[in-house]
Amino acid sequence: MQEAIMSGFDYIVVGGGSAGCVMAARLSEMSNARVLLLEAGPRDTNPYIHIPAGFAKMTSGKLLWGYETAPLKHANNRTAVYPQARVLGGGSSINAEVFTRGCPEDYDNWAKAMGCKGWSWADLKPYFLKSEGNTRLSGPAHGTEGPLTVSDLRSHSALSDAYVDGCVEIGMPRNDDFNSGQQAGAGLYQTTTRNGWRCSAAAGYLKPVLGRSNLTLRTELTVMRIIVEKGRARGVEVVENGTTRRIDADCEVIMTAGAIGSPKLLMLSGIGPAAHLKSVDIGVVHDLPGVGQNFHDHFSTDVIWQLKGPTSYDKFKKPHWAALAGLQYMLLRKGPISSNIVEAGAFWWGDRNEKTPDIQFHFLAGAGVEEGVGTVPGGNGATCNSYHVRPRSRGSVTLRSNRLEDLPIIDPNSFAEPYDLERHIEGIKITQEIGRSKAFSRFVEREHFPGTACKTKQDYIDVARSNARSSYHPVGTCKLGVDGMAVVDLACRVHGVEGLRVCDSSIMPQVVSSNTNAPTIAIAEKAADMIRGNR
Repeated sequence: MQEAIMSGFDYIVVGGGSAGCVMAARLSEMSNARVLLLEAGPRDTNPYIHIPAGFAKMTSGKLLWGYETAPLKHANNRTAVYPQARVLGGGSSINAEVFTRGCPEDYDNWAKAMGCKGWSWADLKPYFLKSEGNTRLSGPAHGTEGPLTVSDLRSHSALSDAYVDGCVEIGMPRNDDFNSGQQAGAGLYQTTTRNGWRCSAAAGYLKPVLGRSNLTLRTELTVMRIIVEKGRARGVEVVENGTTRRIDADCEVIMTAGAIGSPKLLMLSGIGPAAHLKSVDIGVVHDLPGVGQNFHDHFSTDVIWQLKGPTSYDKFKKPHWAALAGLQYMLLRKGPISSNIVEAGAFWWGDRNEKTPDIQFHFLAGAGVEEGVGTVPGGNGATCNSYHVRPRSRGSVTLRSNRLEDLPIIDPNSFAEPYDLERHIEGIKITQEIGRSKAFSRFVEREHFPGTACKTKQDYIDVARSNARSSYHPVGTCKLGVDGMAVVDLACRVHGVEGLRVCDSSIMPQVVSSNTNAPTIAIAEKAADMIRGNR
């Protein structure tokens, strides 16, 4: 059933994740701009979203799209779950809240080596500072007044301290600020939390401004396609409760649906590689070969330890400990529930020829926290995952069919480049070395996985190919740039289609050397200023 056209909007923002919340908040600062934000998922009312430790409940369930990868050709042809949020706030509502920005060199490489003039560290740093509301750190490297609250953990495990001590023992420096411009070293992560609660982009940016008369939010409303007429995006077609309707945008349609959602919707709208669109019976509106290509992600493997006693957060799975933790959180906003679980980490080298660290580590004071990560005998464990931060392998996101309801084919093509596998194995070995340190091993009964039986190079290759999985940092599928495979220009405008932009993690030409939420927010801040005409 088709209903009448909805109008009265200047900007339609498609996707209510991190970038979409930023974009809607910033554009609606213009009092004469009528902004509509569309999100396919529900409002962020699930209580687990808002408590930091609730991230452990978010790696599976109804607030995800239900994606899985295509068979991984270089990882035993297995498929892997691919968690991507389908809820207001997007990844910032379900992630582990770790706040890192990457190395300045990452962005300088975009600008210098990849032709993305205007996207260097000097260009993006003001937007990182603008977004950040740090409660401890200040000075030239940090913002203190931004909507995204960044804070130290209110409580953390003694295991996390032991992990950091172990890193120092094997030669890493301590680093209490991974965002100072120098990532190397080990320390406790700062997190996107505020007074013991998660500070998602929805909480930090969007909710304070939802009362604006020029801002409309619609959730549980699915965009079917972008309407392009005479080379210009005129609006979107949506479906809600079985009814389709057209919504017009007088100025622009802005895609902020992420590295999976944005290319999927472009292709469903006839914007993408012509041969692929024809193969799934979609009429070509604009042949743009880079849409869905250049896909890459951080691919991680866990090392898991069985502990000597109940020294990790695993003990809080027992009813009496859980009740105590709940009471502590309710009264003081402290204790295990105020923790993001992924409390500590490090950046270090697998390849000493690299200028900046090329491996990142996340330490979790528990085992079986994330989907697909098993528990340990006795029930008390700890976990550390690691990944190569600058993978060379490239994959794709393509359509399975011309039907909106069919999930896309997600092929990260991880380990296609042997170099990536070599660096990945270095990360596992360094993690094991940390586990054997005097500081950390005093808590350890044994290494549960991969264990002491993993000795030869082939053993490590088998472990990586059999177990590596996404670290939830997909990028690159609507690449920024000026070359023939670029999807958007240096102002995030889709090449060859007027009135259409992509402003999310999909435009990263190369993934940054860290978690991707803070960089995605900075991208949206910069893009919003471009749209508004600010410098």
